Amino acid sequence: MIGKRRIHTAAFKAKVAVEAIKGEQTLNQIAKACEVHPVQVAQWRKVLMEGAPTLFERGPKPGERDNQVREDELLREVGRLQVEVSFLKKKLEKFP
Repeated sequence: MIGKRRIHTAAFKAKVAVEAIKGEQTLNQIAKACEVHPVQVAQWRKVLMEGAPTLFERGPKPGERDNQVREDELLREVGRLQVEVSFLKKKLEKFP
């Protein structure tokens, strides 16, 4: 029987990755204690190590810039649709 996949929180992943970086225990020991696969521990450690330099950067993160651009596009679209609805309501009032 295949078990269900567990979903781990970001805080849990960070805690496990920090333990792996400390090097006080082997990956296998950490994996056993946290009930995850050793490969998963290594992957989380790698993600933490690669992302660590950007933690202290100032300014918006790359994903936030994309979100801001998308938000601006959506706000323009909402404005356009509001004008269109207003126009159509005025036209509709002219009909009995």
